[in-house]
Amino acid sequence: MAKPAFLRLRVLIASAAALALSACFGAPEVMKGGTGSKQAASSGPKRPQVSGAPSFNSPEAQQCAFDLKQAGVKFTPLPNQDHGGGCSSIDSVKLLDVGTPTSGLGAMTCPLARNFAAWARYAVKPAARQYLGTEVVRIETYGTYSCRNIYGGRSGRLSQHAYSNAVDVAGFVLADGRRIMLDGGWKGDRASQEFLRALHKSACRRFGTVLGPDYNAAHYNHFHFDMSGNGYCR
Repeated sequence: MAKPAFLRLRVLIASAAALALSACFGAPEVMKGGTGSKQAASSGPKRPQVSGAPSFNSPEAQQCAFDLKQAGVKFTPLPNQDHGGGCSSIDSVKLLDVGTPTSGLGAMTCPLARNFAAWARYAVKPAARQYLGTEVVRIETYGTYSCRNIYGGRSGRLSQHAYSNAVDVAGFVLADGRRIMLDGGWKGDRASQEFLRALHKSACRRFGTVLGPDYNAAHYNHFHFDMSGNGYCR
């Protein structure tokens, strides 16, 4: 009788270990639906699913995260996600502090976040002092990730926003209470024009693609920055 009891104890230990591992790594998606995948599919829009690959696993991504830390940028790494429809967030971060409060920032690929943080620190701040004689206390954006096609495009291609690889900058709030927005400021007073054009020029040295009000009507009120392309600047 002692041997069967010992075997039952080993089975119980093995089952407990399996449960502990599932708690660490997460249950398969089919187990999370509770009543089956058919009901989950019919309950509403498909929710983003975490991909099988861990984030920041490649040497390039790890170097990027290291660069952000070295620059003193506060951020949170985000899990890789497949949002469906070809849209995704891979090796992305949530920026928490780039030195200037910034609105609207969601998931950003690490290279985009790294370059945006550098642009905010080394372009926006000095330009505000030079052309406006004051400090920028807030950068306002229209956001980052959005699962959509290119605005006005005829090819039906996904925007870089669909890969968390783009950010749209709308304007700036100054310490003296002024707001310098692309909508109005791009063709506004001389100081506003010089300030915004200096930021556009600096961005062209940091991002793969930079689009502004002179590009087309869809960009009349913002700068679009993304890491695709090879220095396309309009």
